[in-house]
Amino acid sequence: MIDETGTALFHRTMPFTERLGIEVLAQGPELVCSRLAWDESLCTLGGVLHGGVLMSLADATGAVCAFLNLPEGKQGTTTVESKTNFLRAVRSGYATASAIPLHAGRSFIVVETVIRDDADKLVAKVTQTQAVL
Repeated sequence: MIDETGTALFHRTMPFTERLGIEVLAQGPELVCSRLAWDESLCTLGGVLHGGVLMSLADATGAVCAFLNLPEGKQGTTTVESKTNFLRAVRSGYATASAIPLHAGRSFIVVETVIRDDADKLVAKVTQTQAVL
């Protein structure tokens, strides 16, 4: 089920997510989930969803997870490091990202995001570090 409030938040704070068609499924400090539908316009040769699109999905999802774990009195985060392992291609359906906080400190927040396909197969694993602003 689509979280309309979360989707509107993504699109308002990160307009690029609206252009990509990202939809939020769940949002909270312990877990943020979003998805992106396969679309030919987002693919490389052979109908494979572009890796940069998958990284954008993970970065946006992880950023919201970090934001929801900000220390009191802080206003935002920015990605300072991101590591992606691609494990399989997405050729149809949805890519679904799930982000969890690994560390929520005063200066940095580390988030792990996994992306899965419609068959629940692991597509990518992303670890990112967000600086607290």
